Amino acid sequence: MENKVVAPAENVLMKKIVSHAKEYGFVFQSSEIYDGLQAVYDYGQMGVELKNNIKTVWYKSMTQLNDNIVGLDASIFMHPLTWKASGHIDGFSDPMIDNKDSKKRYRADVLVEDRAAALEAAGKKEEGDALVKKLARLLEADDLSGVQDLITTEKIVCPVSGTSNWTEVRQFNLMFSTQVGSVAEDSSTIYLRPETAQGIFVNFLNVQKSGRMKIPFGIAQIGKAFRNEIVARQFTFRMREFEQMEMQFFIRPGTEMEWYAKWKESRMNWHKAIGIPAEKLKFHDHEKLAHYANAAVDIEFEFPFGFKEMEGIHSRTDFDLSSHEKMSRKKQQYFDNDVDPATGKPFGNYIPYVVETSVGADRCFLAVMCNAYTEETTVETNEAGEEKTKERVYLKLHPTLAPIKAAILPIMKKDGLSEKAMEIYNELKYDIKVTYEDKDSIGKRYTRNDLIGTPFCIAVDHQTLEDNTVTVRHRDTMIQERVAISELRLKIRKETSWRTILEKV
Repeated sequence: MENKVVAPAENVLMKKIVSHAKEYGFVFQSSEIYDGLQAVYDYGQMGVELKNNIKTVWYKSMTQLNDNIVGLDASIFMHPLTWKASGHIDGFSDPMIDNKDSKKRYRADVLVEDRAAALEAAGKKEEGDALVKKLARLLEADDLSGVQDLITTEKIVCPVSGTSNWTEVRQFNLMFSTQVGSVAEDSSTIYLRPETAQGIFVNFLNVQKSGRMKIPFGIAQIGKAFRNEIVARQFTFRMREFEQMEMQFFIRPGTEMEWYAKWKESRMNWHKAIGIPAEKLKFHDHEKLAHYANAAVDIEFEFPFGFKEMEGIHSRTDFDLSSHEKMSRKKQQYFDNDVDPATGKPFGNYIPYVVETSVGADRCFLAVMCNAYTEETTVETNEAGEEKTKERVYLKLHPTLAPIKAAILPIMKKDGLSEKAMEIYNELKYDIKVTYEDKDSIGKRYTRNDLIGTPFCIAVDHQTLEDNTVTVRHRDTMIQERVAISELRLKIRKETSWRTILEKV
């Protein structure tokens, strides 16, 4: 009997999250009025705030908490030889396979990995692990016919057609290319960068010399990258245009495993600090190492479609700087004045090793959204003793990451309440991301703010006009407390301060 691979399709929960993201202004399909562009998304008014907050806390944790890490913003276009040196032109590809009946295209390795996951789910973990290891050996040897045989042996069929009428497995280069030049005959081929790391490597000496940086030190960067993915799916998890948050840490050769372990622990702590529970995170060591690495691990998050990679920590050795030195014929060496205890002499010139941390901003955004989406059922008893079930949906976002920190809500438009509420809004907006709303009942406005993850709702009522106090409603508990207007700024800033995350990293 053939084994039909069930692609990690969007389950019921994932569909709810995708729908919620669109309805409340977090993520839209790109070019939707033209039926959309596959695997490309736009961040709406709430999504851009949340994503920017995630990027800000990453950048602050790298460059403010570490005295030896600085920032960079390298261009998207780079000299074509950059990608020759990095190995992307010759080896940046995925194994591709098509089903002749459904006309659908798949990554061959993903088909096998999905089969392994199905075996594990069926209680056959050892068989699944053995299958993954066999796949890794075949990919390491670039044995595409072996991968084809594995798909045949495992009787893997197309999830759509249900048949095993496959084409041959072949490599598919993932880089987008374009032309640069004023006229076609004088133009040359360049590439949209498939990763942001190379912009850091080619600027290694520029940053080191201009900043008088001393090993060990790091360079952090947030930027767009582009990959022509064979199969782009699962919402913002796998896109053709995406954003990376990467840090390359330059170290003395021989110390890479020590730093690799430190950054592995530090990055896991960061994800916990932004509100992701420890039980939804795990490490996954690579079976197959990239050509540049001598150690690699992923931090995986439990999405509704299973544990998937969110961040990678890699020990890249000196591959990148050495490759660029050979290709450019310009030395990429660092002179180390520190004394080597073994020889009593300075370490001298060497090409630094690198430990990389690389997290997808879009994947991190999706993880935060998935973790925050909360459906809650409560039972309330009325005065007559009757029980009534009440359902509530809200985004349990970390207050620091929430798009809007507080909503200013007059309970009605008349009696001067709107004017007082607007006065509070205008006073707070310079320090805190706040919003003002006076449409519909106060209950509906509470609900709307719950749905976008606003941690605090500030109700302005008639008592406010008497004693300058307001009612502050807390999103997660729905508890309400009376607070003086003069204390609002300090209270909200304390609860939403970057420090609430950074001190836990």
